[in-house]
Amino acid sequence: MAGERAVGLVRELRGATGGNLPPFRAEGLRQALEEMRALYERNQADVSEAKSGRTDLIFLIRFRHCCLLRNQRCILAYLYDRLLRIRALRWEYGSVLPNTIQFHMSAEEVEWFSRYKKSLATYMRSVGGEEGLDLTQDIKPPKSLYIEVRCLRDYGEFEIDDGTTVLLKKNSQHFLPRWKCEQLIRQGVLEHILL
Repeated sequence: MAGERAVGLVRELRGATGGNLPPFRAEGLRQALEEMRALYERNQADVSEAKSGRTDLIFLIRFRHCCLLRNQRCILAYLYDRLLRIRALRWEYGSVLPNTIQFHMSAEEVEWFSRYKKSLATYMRSVGGEEGLDLTQDIKPPKSLYIEVRCLRDYGEFEIDDGTTVLLKKNSQHFLPRWKCEQLIRQGVLEHILL
């Protein structure tokens, strides 16, 4: 049936819950676009025949046109939803995405992510005075300014604002300012210990 390939792309995204990014389906997208091209060419041929007096083709032309519009909406919804998910990943993981997520992105999506993170960084530097304002910190309001964390892998020395350096070694526990270690928690270097 007309339009099933494009709808399949949207169904796959709908099935990926929890903000996960499924692999980019270039072949499915290509097939949907090829189907649209074929529908358009058949419509063009039938329109020229309908102009010569074959009015029985008008309903078929309208049906194909509706299929074209449906495919267009599905493809745009697929691409837009993927961009929204990628934008949310920037806020969740920071400016460096894990390789498992980048593997599921197309080259154009990687380029869009790069431009988005540069634009966000430029904006954050422009607000908040001399040092800028990091909008990615404290996505959820903190209950306390310091938290206890456990180091999941060797990271090396980590400097706090007061000049104190802390050596982050695997399985070591520390009591650190939340805002200094929140990015490391998102990157998987530290783990928040809930008491």
